[in-house]
Amino acid sequence: MAIYEKMNEYLSNLAVLNVKLHNLHWNVVGLQFVEIHEFTESIYDDLFEKYDAVAELIKIKGEKPLVRMVDYLEKASIKETDKDKFSTVEVLEILKEDLTKMKELATEIRNLADEAGEFVIVAEFEGHVEGYDKNLWFIEAMLTQ
Repeated sequence: MAIYEKMNEYLSNLAVLNVKLHNLHWNVVGLQFVEIHEFTESIYDDLFEKYDAVAELIKIKGEKPLVRMVDYLEKASIKETDKDKFSTVEVLEILKEDLTKMKELATEIRNLADEAGEFVIVAEFEGHVEGYDKNLWFIEAMLTQ
């Protein structure tokens, strides 16, 4: 079913983002280092909770969540970065792009679930969309000069 393929793509993105966010978190430099360091930590903590919830939801529905990094890297639409040093603005721009993609995918999954009458999935992903909206608002505010 297309919804579970999308949910596994989403799960893969969460796994890749967890690693990518740690890179950004550890390697940000600049005048707002502390704020961005703490902000990225709050995001990867939240995304890890989403990662666990989505995998469990897939299992509850009798499907199989992906569990191997090789599969995550193949299925993810979020890509890693090769860099290991980022300005605070670079971190925010990367986050804005990736969280926008995550919001779009979460919205797509929410809508597919609604069409299929999968209301538990709808409820879970509405919360995800709300979280992305809030973080994107924070990012826009921080990027405003």
